[in-house]
Amino acid sequence: MSLLSFAIDAGKKLLGLGNDEENIKKEIEENSSTMPIDGLAVKIDGDTIVLSGDADANSKAKAALIAGNIKGIKEVTFEGANPEDQYYEIKSGDNLSKISKQFYGSSNHYNAIFEANKEVIKDMNLIYPGQMIRIPKI
Repeated sequence: MSLLSFAIDAGKKLLGLGNDEENIKKEIEENSSTMPIDGLAVKIDGDTIVLSGDADANSKAKAALIAGNIKGIKEVTFEGANPEDQYYEIKSGDNLSKISKQFYGSSNHYNAIFEANKEVIKDMNLIYPGQMIRIPKI
């Protein structure tokens, strides 16, 4: 089981708007057309989300990022997600080119970061502090 930590006060506001578990499941499903998860189940335990379902490790990591980038969520676990994936919490003043330079030594790989995080970054020019993203291997 993989555990990811997130900034609790950053992200999309979905909690407290009805059935929290259903809202989060719907958010994951609506943003996961390229990463189907059979039997997706969402359980909220305080500020932690526990995800389960059948999918490849990459799809599980993307689903965990979607769930973790919800305001009020501090941790996400998803059985079978790859614990070796590298993640980064966006800081004030960051942009994808700067993050690319930090991790790859070149700012030219910003698009690889964007492509790996399309489920949580809709516009590469709109990222925010506290948002957690996955840093792909290139």
